[in-house]
Amino acid sequence: MLIVAIITITLALVFYSVGVFMEHRSKRLSFKHLVLFLGGLVFDTTGTLIMGSIAKHSTASETGVNWHAVTGFAAIVLMAFHALWAIFVLLKKDERSRNTFHRFSLIVWLIWLIPYISGVFVGMH
Repeated sequence: MLIVAIITITLALVFYSVGVFMEHRSKRLSFKHLVLFLGGLVFDTTGTLIMGSIAKHSTASETGVNWHAVTGFAAIVLMAFHALWAIFVLLKKDERSRNTFHRFSLIVWLIWLIPYISGVFVGMH
């Protein structure tokens, strides 16, 4: 299960990063970016649920709420909000919003990296 969780979290990194940087490079939100954001969200949520299940059944893990769990949950919520906002912007068809959305995407991606990186360190112990 650990390998599956690591693969899905890594796929989240790939999908989300590619989506954010493709959008940042084009400076305009498009449907293909939204698909990549949603893929990242699905993989991140799946990997996080698997990791949570592993941690719940592990005697070596600390129980309760910790920094990694809080930031991980916050990142998923932020990714979901990001995807919903992207849907709203695309449906609204406001060119100004589509052309400035990439700034928000980069901020969300940077915040998302916090639990991703802390997860690497948690996994090392």
